[in-house]
Amino acid sequence: MPQKKLFLLDGYYLAYRSYYAFSGRPLTTSKGENTSAVFAFTNTLMMILDQEKPDAIAVAFDTPEPTFRHLAYKEYKATREKMPEDMYAQIPLIRKVIEGFNIPILEEHGFEADDVMATVAQQAAKAGYHSFLVTNDKDLLQMVSSAISVWKPGRGSDQPEIVNPSWVKDKWQVDPSQIRDILSLMGDSSDNIPGVPGIGKKTAAKLIQEFGSVDNLFSNLEQVSSQRYQKIIRENIESAKLAYQLVTLDDQVPIEYQLDDLLVREPDSLKLVSLFRELEFRVMVERFEKTGTTLKQEYKAIEDQEAFQKFFDHLSEQSTFVFDLETTSADPMMAELVGFSFSWQEEEAFYIPVSNTELAVNKFDQTPQFDFSDRVSESIGLPLNNVLPSLKPILENPQIKKCGHNIKYDMLVLSRYDVLVNGVDFDTMVASYLLDPSGRQHNIDSLAMEHLNYKKQPTDALIGKGKKQITMREVPLDKLTFYACEDADMTLRLRNIFEPKIKTSEMVDLFQEVEIPLITVLKQVEWNGVSLDQTLLRKLSIKLKSDLLQLEEKIYYEAGQEFNINSPSQLGTILFEKMQLPTSRKNKTGYSTDVSVLETLAKTHGMPKMILEYRQLAKLKSTYVDALPKLINPYTGRLHTSYNQTVAVTGRLSSTDPNLQNIPIRTELGREIRKAFIPAKPGYTILDADYSQIELRIMAHLSGDENLMDAFKNNLDIHSSTASKVLGIPLDEITQDHRRKAKEINFGIMYGMGKFGLSNRLGISFEEAGDFIENYFTQFPNVKLFMDQIIEEAKKNGFVSTLMKRRRYLPEINAKNHQVRSFAERTAINTPIQGTAADLIKIAMIRIHDEFKKRKLQGMMIMQVHDELVFEVPDSEVDEIKVLVIDCMESALELKVPIKADVGTGANWLEAH
Repeated sequence: MPQKKLFLLDGYYLAYRSYYAFSGRPLTTSKGENTSAVFAFTNTLMMILDQEKPDAIAVAFDTPEPTFRHLAYKEYKATREKMPEDMYAQIPLIRKVIEGFNIPILEEHGFEADDVMATVAQQAAKAGYHSFLVTNDKDLLQMVSSAISVWKPGRGSDQPEIVNPSWVKDKWQVDPSQIRDILSLMGDSSDNIPGVPGIGKKTAAKLIQEFGSVDNLFSNLEQVSSQRYQKIIRENIESAKLAYQLVTLDDQVPIEYQLDDLLVREPDSLKLVSLFRELEFRVMVERFEKTGTTLKQEYKAIEDQEAFQKFFDHLSEQSTFVFDLETTSADPMMAELVGFSFSWQEEEAFYIPVSNTELAVNKFDQTPQFDFSDRVSESIGLPLNNVLPSLKPILENPQIKKCGHNIKYDMLVLSRYDVLVNGVDFDTMVASYLLDPSGRQHNIDSLAMEHLNYKKQPTDALIGKGKKQITMREVPLDKLTFYACEDADMTLRLRNIFEPKIKTSEMVDLFQEVEIPLITVLKQVEWNGVSLDQTLLRKLSIKLKSDLLQLEEKIYYEAGQEFNINSPSQLGTILFEKMQLPTSRKNKTGYSTDVSVLETLAKTHGMPKMILEYRQLAKLKSTYVDALPKLINPYTGRLHTSYNQTVAVTGRLSSTDPNLQNIPIRTELGREIRKAFIPAKPGYTILDADYSQIELRIMAHLSGDENLMDAFKNNLDIHSSTASKVLGIPLDEITQDHRRKAKEINFGIMYGMGKFGLSNRLGISFEEAGDFIENYFTQFPNVKLFMDQIIEEAKKNGFVSTLMKRRRYLPEINAKNHQVRSFAERTAINTPIQGTAADLIKIAMIRIHDEFKKRKLQGMMIMQVHDELVFEVPDSEVDEIKVLVIDCMESALELKVPIKADVGTGANWLEAH
C-alpha cells in the first residue's frame, strides 16, 4: 500500500518567495493594489494539490510573539529587513485563500513555523505518513529522514527538488542529524546567528566529518590540525554553543491538533470565487465557478486523397481562414512538419496529417537542407508531395487572408519547405498583447480559458514532459486530430472576440499597418540569421577563463580565504561580517549583494568592484562567448534568434535564444563580442543604422518645448545645449563633465528620476541635484507641463498612449500606496516616449523590408537591437542601401523636430556601429 503523503507549508517563506517572484513587474488590481504574493502563493498551492495529490496538508505560520530563541539571544533576526508594506497587506488575503481551500493553519505562540512543522512531521511519521516540508530554510534539513523530506519549489516551470538523506549527504557532506552542528559553526546570517567567524560551510563540514559533533570538537580542540582554526574556535565556543541552541528545532511544540484535521478536503468554491473576483484573478474564478464550457466541436482528419480533394475544394472557396501546423520541435528552424489544421467556421476544423516530409529547402544555397538518411519516418498521413503543391498557391496568395496564433512560427517552418506565406491579416497572440500588454499569458490555452471559459487540452497531455517526452509525430491520430483542430478552432473564435475590441480601442491602424506587417518582417530577419566568427569567440573564451582565474585569486587574497564567489550568502558573510563593510539590506534569504549594493560599496572599497567585474566577465562568457557557437544552426551555419513581439509592455521587441538586446556596447568585452558578428561571404559588408537620441526627440515633439525643439532643429549637441541652459554657461565653455551631468538629467527626466536618483547617479548632494532639476524645468517648462498632463490623463483614463495609439493600462496610478503610485507615474511619463520609439523603428523596418523586396536587393536585414538595425549587404549595394535605410528610418513618423539616423559600415558589427 502506498505511503500516505502530508505536505506542510512554511507560510511566510512561500509568501516572501511569491512576492519577490513579481518584484520586477508587480501584479496589481484595477485599483492599483499589489496582489503578486497572493497570486503566486495560490498558484503554488494549487500546483501541490493538483500534481502531488497529498492525503493531508497544512500551512504553518510564525506568530508575532517572541520565541524562546529571542529570549536566549535578543539579536536573533534583528537584522532582518522589515516586510515591504505592500506585501504585509497581502498576508490576510493569503490566509483567506488558505481558509477557502479548507486547509488548516498551524501556529503556536512562542514558537516558529519551523518548530511546528518539525513537531507535526515527527508525529505524522509515527502514523505512517511521509511528510514533505515546503521550505527553503536550511534549519529544517536536520529533520530529513526516510519519513521526512524537504520539498523545494522549482523556479518557473522547473520541477521541485526533493531533499532526502542522500541529497543532504551529497550537498552538505554530513548526515541530516549533523546539520545543526555545521550551522552552529558557520552561523546563519539571515537569522543573525553568530557562529564562528571565518568558518564557512566547507570547513564546518570537514570538522564535523572528522569529529562527529560540535561537542566532540570542543572536547578535542587540540586535535584540530589548523592552529588558526583551533584559535578562532576556542575564542568563539560560547558563540557556537549559542548558535547550536538557536538552530536546533523544537519538535515537541504543545500544539493542539489531530492528524485527521489535516486531511485534504474539498475547497469552499463559493468563498474562493468571491475572493478571486475581488482580487481580479479571472482564470482562477473560472476554475472554481465551473470547470469550463462545453463547446460544439466538429473536427475531422483528412486521411486519404479523395477526402483531401473534397477538403481542398472547400478551402479554395474561402477568402479567409485560420491555419496552424503541428511539428516536431519548438524551434522553427529545426522543426519537421507533422500536419496542417484549418478552420474557417467556428465549431468546425480539419486536420491533414502528412508523411515523407523531406522537402525542406535551404534558401541560402537552394540545395536540400536536411539529411534524413539517418532517420526512419514513422509518420502517418498523406505524402507531403501530394499535399503541398495544392496548398502552396493558396498559402502564398496575398488575396486570400490568413489568421494564426503566433503565425510567425508557422511561416518560418513553411519557409523551409519553400512556401512563403502571404496574406496574413490577423494573429490572435499579437491581438491579445495589444489589448492587454501587461498580461503575462498570451498563449492560446490561457486565452481560451480567459475569453471562452474553455479548458484546452494542454500540449504535455499529448507528448508528456522531460525524458519521456515524445514528438507530435508519435501521438495517435485521433488525439492529434482533436488537439490540432482545437487550436485552429479556438484561434478563429478568439479572432472574432478580439477584432471588435481592437476597433473600440482605436488600435486598428496600429494593428493592421504596424504589428501585422511586422510579423512578415521579423520572420524574414529570423530566417536570414547572422554569421559568427567562431575562431574569435574561441580565443575570447580562453582569454576570459584566464582573466576570471586571475580575478578569483585577487578576490580570495582580499577576502583572506577561498569561498564561492557566486554564492550570495557566502559573499554576504565575507563582505559584511568578515570585512565589516557597511551593512547591506537584509531579507529572509540573507544579505543583499545585488548590483546596486555592490556599486555603492565599490565607491569606497576595491573588493565589491572586483566582484562586479567578476560577475560581468562570468556572465558574458557563459551567456554569449561560450553560448553563441552552440546556438548556430547546423544546417544554415548561422545564428537565428527569435524576436518576441508580445513581451515588452512598452511595445519594444525583445529577443531570445540568444538575447541579442543585452550585448553591451560600452564595455570592452561587449565590443569584443560584437566583433564576432560578421558577413558570411567575401564581398559583403555589415551595415549598421542607429537612431540618434530618438527618445529625446520624441520628448521634444510630445512636450512642444521650444528650447528643446530648437536644439534639435539647429542640430546642436543636445546634452551640451542642456548643460549650457541649465548651468547658465556659454555653449563653447561646456566641459565633458558638464555634458555628462546634463546627459544624466536629459535621460533621467524621461524615467521620472528625482533628486535622490540624480544625486546617486552623479555623486552630488541632494541640494545640488534638486537645484539641477529645478533649473532644468525653468529652462524647459513645457517638459514639466507635459509630464504633469500625462499623469493627469493616466489617472482619468486609466491608460497612456503612444503617437500610434498603442495603449498601456496603468490601474495602479490611483493606488493609495505611495511607492506603487509613484512607480505608475514614472511609467506614465516614459511609456508614450519609449512606446513611440518602438512604433517608429517597427514602421521603419516594414518600409525597409518592402523596399528591399521591391528593388530585389541582395542585402539582408539581420538584426534589430533597441534603436539599431543591422544589415549584411554586398559591397556593390552599400551606397544604395545607405540612402534607402536613412530615408526609411528618418521618415517613418513625422515629428516637430528632425529625426536623425546614423549609418556606418565595417567588417563586423563593432566596426559598423
